[in-house]
Amino acid sequence: MIFNDLVDAIGHTPLVRLRTGPPDVTVLAKLELQNMFAMKDRVARAVVRDARENGVLAPGAPIIESSSGTMALGLALAGSLLGHPVHIVTDPRIDAITLAKLRSLGCSVHVVEAMTANGWQSARLERLESLREEYPGAFWPRQYTNPRNPLAYATLADELVADAGGVDVLVGAVGSGGSLCGTARALRRALKAAGRPEPLRVVGVDAVGSVLFGQTDRPGRRQSGIGNSLIPGNLDFGQLDEVHWLNDHEAFAATRDLARDECVFAGNSSGSVYQVLKHLARTSAPGTTIVGILPDRGDRYVDSIYDDEYWRRTGLNELPISAEPRHVAYGTEVGGWSWAQVPASPRKRLVFVESNTTGTGVLALARARDLGLAPVLLTGNPNRYPGIGEADCEIIRCDTNSADALAAAVRAHFDAAEVGGVTTTSEFYLEAAATLAESLGLPGNPPEAVRACRHKTATRRLLADAGLPQPVAVPVTSVAEVPAAVAATGLPCVVKPVADSASTGVLLCTSAEQVRDQVAKLLSITHNVRGQAVPEEVLVEEFVQGPEFSVETIFADGELRVVGITRKSVSPPPSFVELRHAFPAPLDEDTTGEIEKVVRSAVEAVGLHHGACHTELRLTPAGPVIIEINARLAGGMIPELVRLAGGPDLLTQQLRAAAGMGLELLPEPQRTAGVCFVTSPAGGRITGVHGIEEARLIGGVAEVRISRGPGDLVRTATDAYDRIGYVIASAGSVEELDRALDSALDRVTVELAND
Repeated sequence: MIFNDLVDAIGHTPLVRLRTGPPDVTVLAKLELQNMFAMKDRVARAVVRDARENGVLAPGAPIIESSSGTMALGLALAGSLLGHPVHIVTDPRIDAITLAKLRSLGCSVHVVEAMTANGWQSARLERLESLREEYPGAFWPRQYTNPRNPLAYATLADELVADAGGVDVLVGAVGSGGSLCGTARALRRALKAAGRPEPLRVVGVDAVGSVLFGQTDRPGRRQSGIGNSLIPGNLDFGQLDEVHWLNDHEAFAATRDLARDECVFAGNSSGSVYQVLKHLARTSAPGTTIVGILPDRGDRYVDSIYDDEYWRRTGLNELPISAEPRHVAYGTEVGGWSWAQVPASPRKRLVFVESNTTGTGVLALARARDLGLAPVLLTGNPNRYPGIGEADCEIIRCDTNSADALAAAVRAHFDAAEVGGVTTTSEFYLEAAATLAESLGLPGNPPEAVRACRHKTATRRLLADAGLPQPVAVPVTSVAEVPAAVAATGLPCVVKPVADSASTGVLLCTSAEQVRDQVAKLLSITHNVRGQAVPEEVLVEEFVQGPEFSVETIFADGELRVVGITRKSVSPPPSFVELRHAFPAPLDEDTTGEIEKVVRSAVEAVGLHHGACHTELRLTPAGPVIIEINARLAGGMIPELVRLAGGPDLLTQQLRAAAGMGLELLPEPQRTAGVCFVTSPAGGRITGVHGIEEARLIGGVAEVRISRGPGDLVRTATDAYDRIGYVIASAGSVEELDRALDSALDRVTVELAND
């Protein structure tokens, strides 16, 4: 077969029968060391191609990674051939051959000088961070957490099934966790698809002194490419049945045995796997097929594994060596060849149907990982999300505006038991997420309840049936219906889309002519900013006057819990742009109780019963009036205000709810927190934003963030998309909070040039 280049040639490695074991047990070696450099060539190709396709890696942008060997070489191959400068951060343990290969391929190699708190690994990561500051826009593949690492081994699994037919036991070394866990997961799926769903036993091989499987870190271990001083995100314990540990003496001796007995000149990872393969061959039932993955060649170990003088100099012979492994309880400290069963703790996937494009969206993906979940982003356009490359999530492209396409994408990639929940941080995909969750039998709100919240006419109908206070509202589908609508609502009135977000298209109208113009404008819009068809209907609504509040709630154990009430400040009419929030709102007990009672009834009326919801209302002399109900967390950084005020982390709790995990709502707000949004004083092109650092020095200010910069076009705010930044602060009272926000906002100035 002729390949277009070396990148396409990666994989297709031979599967060879070994001579070890009884004749009625088949022992096969997958010679991944036959790749151009080693097994991780597969990973390098996958992560670089994926990053380029998803816009995370720009054409010609640098690649920076921490690696002591094979991943570095794989990136040198894939990155260089695809036109990217490659920077590798390593430590003094790197062998001369690998160093020579990297430099000959044009890589910039950065060698750290000393270990830090968590060994060489942490020292390398600290150096990597400084390089990222030096090379803004560089891509960090994050081999230890990048989901493309384990996913890259789907091709390896397919090759095993094609060549061996069935596999009973899979054995592999564990370093980042990607190769063995990724191959195991894909192999189970491939065997099932091939009509061989028999249980697959997966055996991991680790180094004595590695922390991966409940052991104490010993930074002085000499094995390379196996073990770790940190727990990598790609180590999925649920994929492994047992683990074997070998010390340096045992691993190096087994590597020499592999060369002598099987004529495979390999590295210590392969030697350790070979030692375990021999043991399993002796102890397995007749008819068993065992496959071991041999990841690396031995050329980089000529001065260590294959050098008698190195053994004498390092005292390697003084370490104990065992002919058979000792069975121990998981967590028992070991010093030589031992094995233990791995406690089952599979990592569930949390599927996100798109996301919002602010920091909260990417933050939610990171929080999912913190919960032990593996985030998966279903998206039609990954380029929409700045910072997605930092989120360590699996990205699957599909038509997210199609319920069938969403369900097909999930089922094509995962078994039902692997998916723990479905969610979204985007208003536009709430119904899609609910529908997908329902189709998979996962926790969520009824799609019809979410649809009713998204479609304001339906909300109005349900609230009216429940006899709850709300504005007089008339849906119109043509300009001809405007006079009757105005007669019902009176003037001034509010014209709004029945299904949109961020106050888009909402306008206070003072004349029938203005109502007609706004209705005509909204009816002419056929699709929203996400390319979704919008209802051919507009809502003409009574203008309810009074201060605006929102109520933050979440369901826990089937009960609607009120987390608190937020005071909201919006721009003067005719637009309704949210400019400032304070949490909790300064309300007396009676008013609070009245608001909570109405909100509970409203949430019940629309049929929500799961996760977070956010209800907006105005407080009139006659009492609270419901403006809208959202089947989601509040936007406008309100969840962050709740957390900063001492309340629960609502973003994390919403993710827990989506994954069917118990909620933790114990903290009660102890302070007041608020946000004020930065807007442009006029339209034009930004030439500079000043005073940010001064604003950060104001007492109580927790964060100042500006999302626009020089060269960006801006306009005066007519909806939330026109806001260009925000200031978050906390204080002991609302009065102190407002002073801090005012003071910080006064210091931030936006300079404009008129084009």
